[in-house]
Amino acid sequence: MKKILFEAPVYTLEAALLAVENGVDRLELCADFGEGGTTPSLGLFKVIKRKVNVSVFVMIRPRGGDFVYSSSEIEVMKEDIHSFLDNGADGFVFGILNNMGEVNKTHCEELIQIAGDKPCTFHRAFDVALNKKAAMKEIVGLGFKRILTSGGENQVKEGLPLLLDLIQHAKDKIIILPGGGLKLEDIVTLDKAGGLREIHASCKKFRPSSMLASNEHLKLSLMEETEGMVLTVDPDLMKEFSDGLKKI
Repeated sequence: MKKILFEAPVYTLEAALLAVENGVDRLELCADFGEGGTTPSLGLFKVIKRKVNVSVFVMIRPRGGDFVYSSSEIEVMKEDIHSFLDNGADGFVFGILNNMGEVNKTHCEELIQIAGDKPCTFHRAFDVALNKKAAMKEIVGLGFKRILTSGGENQVKEGLPLLLDLIQHAKDKIIILPGGGLKLEDIVTLDKAGGLREIHASCKKFRPSSMLASNEHLKLSLMEETEGMVLTVDPDLMKEFSDGLKKI
């Protein structure tokens, strides 16, 4: 029976535990949801690894903004990979571009060498790359195992034409991992075309804080809608995804 692997990006311990409880096969551990994910704390990673029985891939991204990094930032990324490797990371997620929107092969190769036999995912920096077909060829050649992509658009639904094309061209060379506002109906469309092996969905939600009293005039979040809220996952939606994948 065919199984499509379900990966979820998580940003907190609560989200990681809920995701695994509700059928996720692999976690992508990140920090800073607002920036699309940065490197998480080593402490969070260590606790999650002790509490779950699924693979945990770690986002290696020293800051948000773009994917063009200085030599010092590359040094940070290397140190982070070493640290997470020493503590049992199952894989890594990163992507480095040059200022012309092309894959920075030199720095990507350096990080892959440090990761050793641990699989590496080229993340949505791919969606920023100007020539997707050329980027995919270079990413395959570097030894990445998968590409996380929305098809170059804000959401998978809008990027479906390119995603379908990428999956067909990827064949057994690399896994195309659709992610970015992914819906169950998108998965059905992608699967019908053949070649879909994994999906990436956060099923995120914000829950109210458990604080019983607070300073109502104090604002700590840049986004008004998340003030006083805690980022987690929606267990019902996550289970809906997990159950839906079993029926495909």
